[in-house]
Amino acid sequence: MGYRETIVVSSPEIAKTVLQKYDQSFCGRTVPVTLESLEHDKFSLPFLPADNQWRKLRKILKEQMFSLQRLDSSQGIRREKLQKLCDYVNQCCVNGHVVDIAEATFTTSLNMISSTLFSVDFADFNSDSSQEFKDVLWNVSKCIGSPNLADYFPILKYVDPQGISRRTKFYFGKLYAILESIIDQRLKSRGTLEKNDLLEALLDLYKKPEPELSQKDITHLLTDLFLGSTDTVPSTVEWAMAELLRNPKKMSKAKSELSDVIGEHSVIQESDISKLPYLEAIVKEIHRLHPVGPLLVPHKAVAEAQINGYIVPKNAQILVNIWASSRDSNIWSSPDSFMPERFLDQKIDFNGQDFKFIPFGAGRRICPGLPLAHRVVHVMLATLIHNFDWRLEDGLKPEDIDMSEKYTTTLHKATSLKAFPMTL
Repeated sequence: MGYRETIVVSSPEIAKTVLQKYDQSFCGRTVPVTLESLEHDKFSLPFLPADNQWRKLRKILKEQMFSLQRLDSSQGIRREKLQKLCDYVNQCCVNGHVVDIAEATFTTSLNMISSTLFSVDFADFNSDSSQEFKDVLWNVSKCIGSPNLADYFPILKYVDPQGISRRTKFYFGKLYAILESIIDQRLKSRGTLEKNDLLEALLDLYKKPEPELSQKDITHLLTDLFLGSTDTVPSTVEWAMAELLRNPKKMSKAKSELSDVIGEHSVIQESDISKLPYLEAIVKEIHRLHPVGPLLVPHKAVAEAQINGYIVPKNAQILVNIWASSRDSNIWSSPDSFMPERFLDQKIDFNGQDFKFIPFGAGRRICPGLPLAHRVVHVMLATLIHNFDWRLEDGLKPEDIDMSEKYTTTLHKATSLKAFPMTL
């Protein structure tokens, strides 16, 4: 691809070889030119080399945010945000207003992560006050995900013919300014206000006699957390709602299961997820049919290796095309159809062990936020379908829902899904 040697992996067998057998040889990252804006590539966890700094950051995130104990202790925050989502949709129902599923789920995801990180909501359903921050996050994701000629023809890096690097630097700068302001305010208030959030835990590490993190480390880590959580979860939930609205019988089956397990409670408990096999099957099928990262995050060969008789040279870019393997008729029956039932008969999960289904990657580079994403997607989707019936906009039939795709850093619906909520 241009001057960049690229290996495309499109089968589970070769994906297993690359991500498991030769995990150490292919654990590098191809870094887009845009991430060099304001040196994000030197601090960003997803793009750091798998060295001591990378291991330290993953350990910190696991201990402070993604461990079972931490997730259980923070679920009250997520329950509160889901109740606000439910209240907002109910208000739309009373007023006869349409709900933009992508916008509503984005606001909920943003508040979940901002409350976890900073103990404050960044967004409001009925206000434009948070629109600037939303626009900054969206534009950063759009810039990073835009095809950039400079990635394939190095000489163009200094010319920036598409202006992508300039735009990225601008929006990254705005995002960093917001986060650095929050960090500075917290540093000034430490000792007077007791906070029990991730920022406080990170600042404890920063303020040690021998600091484990710098302030730059914290800013870039928070950037990664915001971008990762507000881009993937809303997209997955929107795809799920679209598929369920196109398939009323499957929607009905999901609602029946939720009614049997949850009863009249409006907000699902995270402990209920394991009791909802059909809901879990829906989420798995969405990840198969509409993977948020259709090529995963690009890997890079840190050493030459031989795969099936082919030499993979050092520094080659490796794209794992899970979109292709997820739609391979040799692997999946009726691969283009939405069939959650296929997962009821197969014990397949997200942990990267079954290489025909690795939406979060596999090996040492598997997504560290998987435990949180798993919980949030299930409970957010359940909240929307358990508490309301949904009607499409006038004149639109289920089969007419636009299912075309667009790609930034993740795979989104090209047009936002909008529907009218109705009380049960």
